[in-house]
Amino acid sequence: MIQSNFHDYPILKMASMPSVEVHFLSSEGHAHGVGETAVPLVIAAVANAVADAGGPPVRHLPVVSHGIEVA
Repeated sequence: MIQSNFHDYPILKMASMPSVEVHFLSSEGHAHGVGETAVPLVIAAVANAVADAGGPPVRHLPVVSHGIEVA
C-alpha cells in the first residue's frame, strides 16, 4: 500500500510494538528533564514543515496566530 498522507498510514498498535529498553545514565553535567532538551528542535521542525507544505513562514508562536488552523 502506498500512503498519500498521514491519514492513511497504519498506526502501530501496542501488540505490534517491539520491546524497548530505556537506560538512564548518570552524569556530572547539569540536570535536565528527560526529553525537555528536544522541545526547541520540535518547534523548529514544525515551523519548517508548515513552510514546506506551502504555508506562511512561522516566525513566532503560537502557530495559530499565522492563520493556520489546528485540526
